[in-house]
Formats: sequence, structure tokens, C-alpha cells
Amino acid sequence: METADAVPPGSASGPPSGPASGPVPVPASVRISAWLLWGVIALNGLTALLTVVLREDLVRSWAEGNEGEEATPAFVPVAIVLFVVLALLGWMLVVFFCNGHGWARWSIAALVVFIGFSAVVGLNRNLPTPFLVLTSVSLVLYAALLVFLFHKDTNAFLKRV
Repeated sequence: METADAVPPGSASGPPSGPASGPVPVPASVRISAWLLWGVIALNGLTALLTVVLREDLVRSWAEGNEGEEATPAFVPVAIVLFVVLALLGWMLVVFFCNGHGWARWSIAALVVFIGFSAVVGLNRNLPTPFLVLTSVSLVLYAALLVFLFHKDTNAFLKRV
């Protein structure tokens, strides 16, 4: 049975402890932020999987906007490497963040802003419909993650730890 102070799997073994005040409870905003980051990673994994499955559609979509180009980009290796890097980086950052390291919050925020900007640019590229839907859902998730990263309870938690 989960307790109110539980954190997502793989993020931390428990709430951090303060200098002399004992354990500092992990607020809901921090736990939700961690789960939203796992959601971002999961959507990126789904995007990588769709890149493998819908490779021909991506190539066809790319070719429509790039007539005359001889070399077709290698979408699949890039998507897989991007997923692996994002998953490992996200996992490491969520561990530090849930343990009260404020710099990890800023790193997560920078990561989300960067991939959010890339997603917005990608919306303008005539992508197949499944990618447009995933990108739209991802943008909502990124916005929600940023809100919870900078929630007043998250700020208070990072100051107490």
C-alpha cells in the first residue's frame, strides 16, 4: 500500500531529511512533477516506437517537402538514441529533484523547454497524424510539468531541504 509521501518508482527511496528537523515530507506537487516527467519519457518512447513502425510514412512526408534531395534522413536511430538519452537523463534528474536538489528542477525545466520548443517546430513539418497528436499531448504535459515544478509547495520543499 502506498503512503502519502511515496515517490515514483526509480526516483528516490524516500523523503529527504532536513538538517535537524527530521524527514521533510515530499509534497504532492513534487510527486506529481516526478510522475509528469515519467509521462514525458513514456510519450517520447511511444514516439520512438511510432518512428520505427511508421518509418515509411515519415520518409514519404519528409520527401514531399524536400524534392530533389538524394539522402533520406535516418529517423529511426535518431529517435531511439533520443529516447535513451532522455530516459536516462530524466531518471537521474528526478532522483535528485525528489531528494531536494533545486538545481535538478532547473535542469528538468530547461530540458522540458528545449524539447517543447523542438515539438512546436515539429508541428510545422507536415508530420503524419499520429505524430501531430502525440506532439499536441506532449505540449500539454510539458506545460503541466512546468506548473508543478514551480508550484509554491515545490518551492517551499526545496527551501526546507
